[in-house]
Amino acid sequence: MSIERELNKRSGSKCELCGNTENLKVYQVPPTQKGGIDEAVMTCSTCLDQIENPGNEDLNHWRCLNDSMWSEHTAVQVVSWRMLSRLRSAGWPQELIDQMYFDEDTLVWAQATNEGEEDENKVIHRDSNGVILEVGDSVVLIKDLKVKGSSMVAKQGTAVRNIRLDHENAEYIEGKVDGQTIVIITQYVKKL
Repeated sequence: MSIERELNKRSGSKCELCGNTENLKVYQVPPTQKGGIDEAVMTCSTCLDQIENPGNEDLNHWRCLNDSMWSEHTAVQVVSWRMLSRLRSAGWPQELIDQMYFDEDTLVWAQATNEGEEDENKVIHRDSNGVILEVGDSVVLIKDLKVKGSSMVAKQGTAVRNIRLDHENAEYIEGKVDGQTIVIITQYVKKL
């Protein structure tokens, strides 16, 4: 069964965030580990546009999160937390965030995109050309890199997909090369 059909069944053919029944799309919540229904949300095009384009939010549209934040599905909870965090300066979203509780793994997933952090507190990751890197981006290595602790050499031109960011150091990202997760210094990558 396809993810879209499974999500339609799970959601009752409605947006899992606002309840809209038109223009539904599958949204894979970054960063994804395995993909699949547990890391996806059925969204309407209105919600998806506002999720993917920060600064384009209609504050009143997101009052729906008062209900969807209590979903039994972790991916819906994570998206709800991220949108509430992004909108927290309005006041009422912060009250809802204060009511939410996540286990440690879910909180790490929710915070993976640095949503809602003040600009001066955000750690900004940039590639060798100064392009901002986000969780889930793909990059290519611009030089051969020796991997510490192994005899492996990550070759120039190797594509690293679905990267993760180090939230404490803007110079480090993580990604898989030849099935092994490694830490890569951002000055040696270029965003695809």
